Amino acid sequence: MVDLLEDAVARYGDRTALSLRHDDGTTTTWSFRELDRRSRLAAWRLRALGLAPGDRILTWSASTPELPAAYFGAMRAGLVYVPLDLRMSADAVEMVVRASGARHLILGTGRDAPDPREARLDQFPTATVEALSADPDGSFPTDWEAQLAAWPKPAPEDLFELVFTSGTTGTPKGVMLAHDNVRASVESFHRIVPPMDHRIVSILPLSHLFEQAVGLFYALSVGADVLYVRSRSPRVIFDALSAHRVTSMITVPQLLDVFWSQIEREAAKRGQTAAFRRLRAVGRRLPARVRRWLFRSIHAQFGGQFRLFVSSGAFLPPALQQGWEDLGVTVLQGYGTTETGTGSCTTLEDHGLGTVGRPPAGIEMRLAGDGEIQFRGAPLFKGYWQDPVATAAAFTDDGWYRTGDIGHLDADGRLVLSGRSRDMIVLPNGFNVYPEDIENALRIAGLRDLVVVETRPGRIEAIVLAGAAGGGDAATLRTTLDAMVKAANARLGPNQRIAAWRLWPDEDFPRTHTYKIRRAPIRDWAIADTVVPEA
Repeated sequence: MVDLLEDAVARYGDRTALSLRHDDGTTTTWSFRELDRRSRLAAWRLRALGLAPGDRILTWSASTPELPAAYFGAMRAGLVYVPLDLRMSADAVEMVVRASGARHLILGTGRDAPDPREARLDQFPTATVEALSADPDGSFPTDWEAQLAAWPKPAPEDLFELVFTSGTTGTPKGVMLAHDNVRASVESFHRIVPPMDHRIVSILPLSHLFEQAVGLFYALSVGADVLYVRSRSPRVIFDALSAHRVTSMITVPQLLDVFWSQIEREAAKRGQTAAFRRLRAVGRRLPARVRRWLFRSIHAQFGGQFRLFVSSGAFLPPALQQGWEDLGVTVLQGYGTTETGTGSCTTLEDHGLGTVGRPPAGIEMRLAGDGEIQFRGAPLFKGYWQDPVATAAAFTDDGWYRTGDIGHLDADGRLVLSGRSRDMIVLPNGFNVYPEDIENALRIAGLRDLVVVETRPGRIEAIVLAGAAGGGDAATLRTTLDAMVKAANARLGPNQRIAAWRLWPDEDFPRTHTYKIRRAPIRDWAIADTVVPEA
């Protein structure tokens, strides 16, 4: 991975690599060469803290250019960084600290910086990402660069990152990633999206491996210009997209939906909802460049150059993908786990609705007899940190990684996901039902945010966010939801049909720090709740 950065510096030198948009509209910008220099400063300072190769360090920061400098600095120093997410609970952080045996905390600063006291880390040895990569001061020997150049480079099989899974159920496990794993994953992504002129706006946290692998490592390898935006306000993000003249974004379906809702709200505010829908229907049959011209006023909000979303991490509703495709924006849907990297993905040439494509060259995929998706290949992780039992259980006897996800191949050999085996509902008659299949039928009927659960044997219910079906009073909402459930049931088999719906009491569902919905607390609430509006 150090070679990846050095190769990028040799090719792109003084071109812009990373930038940060500040709240006042100003921007901090680093070139590829500057990122490389700052990573060397970070490496020197990390060793000066008394850290030795193999030691683990925690990184807990919002996305800024200094954070990748700390990542590459840790690699140069032979350390293992353990990313913490800003959304992690104090208990989750404490668990990661204990399990990883980390010796130092590398902390972000600014108004959105985490408070170590909340996770009882106020006495933990701490440095900031800004201080690590700051310009040399009097403590640096004059020959520090020559000394650093003499350090041995990491070997391909050396561990450099330890990612603790989000833990939707059970205790999170530490996924061990070595240089050869992640470098192979980056190379496989080159076969999905060939090098092109990418200007990326990064809004997913760099603690998310998907953002690291594609939005940082792949981006650096192809000379992309990456802008970090720390705000989650759609208006602030749209301003950044326009100013940066964004071409590509790495995202998750939840954020795709937030952007789409903003577009629909603006159309409604201008009284153009019907015209927008008609124009989409017309544009769907035209080439992408013509669609972008038809919707040029929307594209102007993105800077006029936007072409590509790469989405992963959760189910992408086909209707949501179709909406963006109608505007002339290609949406690629990837599938993988922290343990596998990108296991499969659609491509620029083949990005049909409802599938996650095929595995790229360099990784093999097979479906077990029960439909479980399994992988093997160079991008796969090295095992779970200090947990040989869990590592052994994760692989078949012949070396394939067991994802726990269920899927099937369509007529063209593309992977279609059904859901997690642990979420499968087994009805009293022995029929197996996957919640994702039912949720997809409801999304096709027009319902956005929902979770399907079994509240008692054989009874399937939909738990819905109050704003998921649009506005209106309680009677209008009930009528709308009843109609959506009826439309979904017409598409479903007799064993899959929804018996009832009810509203989730909070503004959003409980989620992991990677934005995945946590099903267990929703199911527990639904089982305990006794008020059941019949569909």
